[in-house]
Amino acid sequence: MNRNPLIVALDVETRAAAMQLVERCGARVEFYKVGLELFTAEGPAVVRDLIGAGKRVFLDLKMYDIGETVKRAAARAAALGVSLLTVHCVPQVVRAAVEGVRGSKTRILAVTVLTSFDERDLEDLGVTGRTPAEQVLFLARRGVEAGAHGFVCSPLEVRAMRELAGRERLLVTPGVRSAGASSHDQKRVATPAEALAAGADYLVVGREVTRAEDPAAAVGRILQEAEPVRGSSSRAAEERK
Repeated sequence: MNRNPLIVALDVETRAAAMQLVERCGARVEFYKVGLELFTAEGPAVVRDLIGAGKRVFLDLKMYDIGETVKRAAARAAALGVSLLTVHCVPQVVRAAVEGVRGSKTRILAVTVLTSFDERDLEDLGVTGRTPAEQVLFLARRGVEAGAHGFVCSPLEVRAMRELAGRERLLVTPGVRSAGASSHDQKRVATPAEALAAGADYLVVGREVTRAEDPAAAVGRILQEAEPVRGSSSRAAEERK
């Protein structure tokens, strides 16, 4: 059986809403993302609920602080049992997080350039002379050197990231939309099949599922779209687990 590459983003306000969505998605979704909104509202309890329900958790907090703080916070996340944890792709931050989860099954994903960013957004940060794709690779090289277990990147940068990061690192891809679905506030998007074919291990999908009248049916459509390339990408991802 091909590995399920889908991570559903629980962009909801409460534990009750999150667990209701998990129930509605059913057995076809194994992996859920808990981000800032839900974690701020409900804290570690929602992570424990998900793991207790037999689900895997991607804790997307994009940590960015002094090394010792990140190390200790990452260790607490690992103790909760999360599978993936995000930090900003800054060498000191990445190294601290990797040290914090050492000995656990938690993997550290470095975030380079948000998928909602374009060249104008980079210019606002003082980054000039590089496109978002070039900035992603600029940061990712430093993340590799710092020992990141993987990266979050837009589907448009997956292929280049795979070449840079190698086969052993995970690539998790937000900004994935089925053909014809709204891109909302994402600016660098692709379909599930395109992202997997380019080398992504996991696809993060939010509103297309969470705001659907029938979330399970929406999940089914996404997985069906991804089916032509799931086999080869699944085998590669299993090697990186």
